[in-house]
Amino acid sequence: MDWVSRMNEAIRYIEDHLTEDIAYAEVAKVACCSAYHFQRMFSFMTDVSLSEYIRRRRLTLAAFELQSSNVKVIDVALKYGYDSPEAFARAFQNLHGTTPTAARNVGTKLKAYPRMTFQFSIKGVAEMNYRIEELSGFTIVGVKERVNTENAFRLVPGIWTGAREKGVFEKLWEIRNATHKLRGILGVCANGEWGKNEEFDYLLAIVSDQVPPEGMIRMNVPEAAWAVFEAPGSPDGIQDIWKRLYTEWLPVSAYDLADLPAIECYLPIEENKNELWVPVVRKV
Repeated sequence: MDWVSRMNEAIRYIEDHLTEDIAYAEVAKVACCSAYHFQRMFSFMTDVSLSEYIRRRRLTLAAFELQSSNVKVIDVALKYGYDSPEAFARAFQNLHGTTPTAARNVGTKLKAYPRMTFQFSIKGVAEMNYRIEELSGFTIVGVKERVNTENAFRLVPGIWTGAREKGVFEKLWEIRNATHKLRGILGVCANGEWGKNEEFDYLLAIVSDQVPPEGMIRMNVPEAAWAVFEAPGSPDGIQDIWKRLYTEWLPVSAYDLADLPAIECYLPIEENKNELWVPVVRKV
């Protein structure tokens, strides 16, 4: 199954469960990737977060029901996951600009967010600098934080800020393997069990064969093939490459994502570039 089909199957799952609690891990399992990876992929491809898409769809369907039936507002609220009419009314007002009760009046303006469908259009406007590397197994050493998938976009930047304030980067640089091809400070998402877990380990690390300093751990990365993408050194450089990976490179490449953590490699600032290392396998 290709990426277009996987994403559309994930949307199908979401639509079939809009009146239930939706576990991101279950949605990700349909798309054959980790929950965190799926959320990144979804937001990069659609410019809206997964949680916001679900919220918009629920409130769209709620508005349809209020317009076309005499169902009580509290019943609609409970159906679409709101604990009280007040919470539902606030969410409804924020999206539609009116109250649930007023939505029943003729002439009231409402917003509709249709079900999303993925259809890739490959334009190739700008080149992507990448190479395929085959690496034997290696070891990384660093600090680890257990991160809740749903809050990852907020929590991960805070991990970097905290590490910088504690001098973690300097400690990592002192124990680096200077000859390894992964030459920078690494951001690694691991142990999310590819859709089976609502949490994952986030590591700030360096390739190193040394004993971990106090408060740090080591993780072995197995032999694998990697697609390595060069990114501008700007703050959004890596994020732009992630988006282009999903929307431009993966759909037409001879590779699929491997069941291993991807690695963001932040090089010394004077190089004015960074790298995204994505484990891949050849498509069958």
